[in-house]
Amino acid sequence: MDDNVSIEKILYVKNLTTSFDTETGRIRAVDHINFSVKRRETLGIVGESGCGKSVTALSIMRLLPKPSGIIEGGQVLFNGMDIISLPADKMHEVRGKKISMIFQEPMTALNPVHKIGKQLIEVFELHFPSMDDMQIYQECVELLERVKIPEPDLRMNEYPHQLSGGMRQRVVIAIALACKPNILIADEPTTALDVTIQAQILSLIKDLQRDTGMSVIFITHDLGVIAEVCDDVVVMYAGKIAETAAVRDLFYIPKHPYTKGLLESIPRLENKRKSKLKIIKGQVPSLDELPEGCRFQNRCPEVMDICRTEHPELKPVGEDHQVSCYLY
Repeated sequence: MDDNVSIEKILYVKNLTTSFDTETGRIRAVDHINFSVKRRETLGIVGESGCGKSVTALSIMRLLPKPSGIIEGGQVLFNGMDIISLPADKMHEVRGKKISMIFQEPMTALNPVHKIGKQLIEVFELHFPSMDDMQIYQECVELLERVKIPEPDLRMNEYPHQLSGGMRQRVVIAIALACKPNILIADEPTTALDVTIQAQILSLIKDLQRDTGMSVIFITHDLGVIAEVCDDVVVMYAGKIAETAAVRDLFYIPKHPYTKGLLESIPRLENKRKSKLKIIKGQVPSLDELPEGCRFQNRCPEVMDICRTEHPELKPVGEDHQVSCYLY
């Protein structure tokens, strides 16, 4: 690996392929995807529900449901180390400590029968066994302060149901940041929150990233969030990558018809009042009935004959800009 590249980038995902064994056979949820994450920057992964965003995150963390979830092939290189091939005990040292994750729904991410303090303390007991009880308690209180939770001493003795949705999400972020990870994976961390709280959580993650220097992988279906927090973007569709680009290029010079469709479906202030929003016609193909060729062919306004028989490779169309489409 080129030394200059490895210094600039902290994570490489190479030809990652993840499948699930189901009653109807094996289905491939993530199919030979490639992307990288730069140090101290935020990579956004965007796409419709079922496109493989969360499966990608769970594959990186090696938290796929067992025995059905299987990483069939590929590499995930973290600082040059392939974490896919690590033994379970070595992966245990990486997960949570070096690479951490915020899950979608804070109410299910937190154990409802344990107090907030106990759930935070467990993280330190697991990863820092040499710390004494007083040190751990102080660290937990400081963490809650850091994620802007008022009266942290009081919150340590409360249960998740006693906190609001936004406050619970802050606790989940505190748990994820407890070990000062190099990479934070945020899987739709604002989905269940109202717009005001969502803005606060996004601002908090940006502030924490600036303070700690961590890299962030931000998974969402919301292009507005992508525009606000990300440096680079990966657009996924039906388990494949459709386009990757710097965030500015993606919004100003989108190449893939799917990316263009997503951008055109965003409500805009300049649109005529009560005018219909543009939509991408058709449905995402089921993973067990994927078409031959390009997976977007049944919804693409610019489909060609070759699209129906061969899937296009991801090819460069500019600096740090790649697209999987036969138009280019």
